[in-house]
Amino acid sequence: MKTNFDTTVDRRNSNSIKWNRYPQDVLPMWVADMDFQAPPPVREALRKAVEHGVFGYEMPSAGLLAAVAARMDRLYGWKVEPEMVVAVPGLVSGFNAAAWTVCRPGEGIMMQTPVYFPFLKVHENAGLARQTAQLARQAQGSAIRYRVDWEAFKTAARPEVQTRLFLLCNPHNPTGQVYSRDDLSRMAEICEKNDIVICSDEIHSELLLDGAKHVPIATLSPETAARTITLVAPSKTFNVAGLSCGFAIIPDPDLRERYKKTVERLTMHVSSLGQVSAQTALSGACDGWLADLRGYLTANRDFLVEFVRQHLPGIRTTVPEATYLAWLDCSRLVEAGKIEGPPAKFFLEKAGVALNEGADFGPGGENFVRLNFGCPRSLLEEGLERMRGALN
Repeated sequence: MKTNFDTTVDRRNSNSIKWNRYPQDVLPMWVADMDFQAPPPVREALRKAVEHGVFGYEMPSAGLLAAVAARMDRLYGWKVEPEMVVAVPGLVSGFNAAAWTVCRPGEGIMMQTPVYFPFLKVHENAGLARQTAQLARQAQGSAIRYRVDWEAFKTAARPEVQTRLFLLCNPHNPTGQVYSRDDLSRMAEICEKNDIVICSDEIHSELLLDGAKHVPIATLSPETAARTITLVAPSKTFNVAGLSCGFAIIPDPDLRERYKKTVERLTMHVSSLGQVSAQTALSGACDGWLADLRGYLTANRDFLVEFVRQHLPGIRTTVPEATYLAWLDCSRLVEAGKIEGPPAKFFLEKAGVALNEGADFGPGGENFVRLNFGCPRSLLEEGLERMRGALN
């Protein structure tokens, strides 16, 4: 039976960050969790674990690590051995652990901006030099798309700046773009030439819209796999982010052992219920639900893109190939004086809609907002109508 994602779940009475940061008259469309219940098999597995009633210390089981490996094979034909998988509390922990593993203080870490804002703090956490390769923006009518600026990429990867780690976000947050095999191959080639380790955040890799295809960068070649830490998690796909469970896939034995020592040193333990949810989500039992979700999110994306085109003149948007995040360019309205100050502040105060401020995503994010369309259509429509009213 097809899943009904139109049902509105009351989250005000929970401890939700998304729904309780702002007053009750504000519609939250900011932080990246969806307003949908997790799949029934996940909820049933958690129910059984709770009924068992004992919540002692647990290590990631062989079955859990095997489930991660089997899913990589099923989705991509990627032959991952269970011993290559390291459990982490989440992907932010995972890429910070990568920086502490690979880099020495003062060395460089590179990323492509605008990008998921926790990327921008890693250099502070690990005492590194941040190098950014800003993505190039292209406008087509009311839509925008990004491409890799290869000159900026090569500059950030120069040996003389001691770059040791490249943080890749694919599918990309906030743009929703899925990198092509050709782009990934070129990135990998530059990293290999400059002896740079790749840490690839692929948390949105299963939230593909309208037939998009994801290529894990580690699958390009054995040489690329040997210098790559791939981060995956069920948290975004199956809406279980609060259970804090993710995975680092590291084929190279030496890099993996160094990473595991970092995880142990930082006491990055994964909760027992997080492990329960992850094993069920990745088992395949929820794939029918996921297919329905992808269809619903694709329809929400199409509704949003068309609404922006017809009713929000002066705003441009990405057309995400993955994720449930739209990246809205308000530059023309700011330049024309129709929006004063940061756009997120404008829409919060004038429309009662909470969005992410684009400047928080680093260079290239100024005058943008990020909007989460992972919600029932009725909430998406209400939020967009509020924004239209504020601009009118």
